[in-house]
Amino acid sequence: MTDELRPRRSVLYLPGANERALEKAATLPADGLILDLEDAVSPDAKADARTAVCEAATSDRYGQREIAVRTNGLDTRWFADDVAAVAAAGPDVLLVPKVDSAEQVHTIEAAVEDGGAPDTTRIWAMLETPTAVLHAPEIVHASPRLTGFVIGTNDLAKELRAEHVRGRGPLLTALSWCVLAVREADKVIIDGVFNDLEDADGFEAECRQGREFGFDGKTLIHPKQIDTCNRVFAPSDDEVAHAHEVIKAFEAAQAEGRGVVTVGGRLIENLHVEQARHTVAVAEAIAARN
Repeated sequence: MTDELRPRRSVLYLPGANERALEKAATLPADGLILDLEDAVSPDAKADARTAVCEAATSDRYGQREIAVRTNGLDTRWFADDVAAVAAAGPDVLLVPKVDSAEQVHTIEAAVEDGGAPDTTRIWAMLETPTAVLHAPEIVHASPRLTGFVIGTNDLAKELRAEHVRGRGPLLTALSWCVLAVREADKVIIDGVFNDLEDADGFEAECRQGREFGFDGKTLIHPKQIDTCNRVFAPSDDEVAHAHEVIKAFEAAQAEGRGVVTVGGRLIENLHVEQARHTVAVAEAIAARN
């Protein structure tokens, strides 16, 4: 199972017990939504939230947005009921927190298939513990249905006993390692959340850092973060124009039998053309989404 190219610049968490938030999300410009049954829902509200989230996931209210449902963890008493209900609802993605091993992926996959999930429902896993980071190369290859990953930066920082600081210095090794593992498997990886809703400059800087690292997008905790995230994770007009220039120059050189191509004084090789084509594809996917 492959995961098609689609915009995942902004992926907003929504509390599954908040009906108003679930309704309002239909008007927000986020590329993806995570309807949350885990951290955002108190124990006594889990069952009602599950019903509300599955109803929302099966509705057509969200248009082209990618819809994920985050279940409770494998080690909780809610996991089995969550997976059974979500599998039957058949959203785009079933997201499971704190996945630490390939064996756990196999358990999740079996539960998803036993629940009758359609082939179009993919599994995503959260990498948010030192164990998950260290075992990421095995986890990413554990199942063809497992196509995406979300970094749980808050839990990871807690487990590392690290401080939340600008630039995320204590997490950089883990972030880079996870991107490396996921890209080796040619799958999707989404960056973690930014906690300070009043620090707009810090948020934009962290979005830029995430894009520079190679993340497909970023998970968000509030709608006010969407516009900045969409802008930062999208190719700029200049980047798209340069990509078209690179592709055109390369194709012209091939047609003329020339082996060396330069654009703006820089040597262009096959890898640059592949990057340019990816940039154009992303821009086209965003335009189609809008």
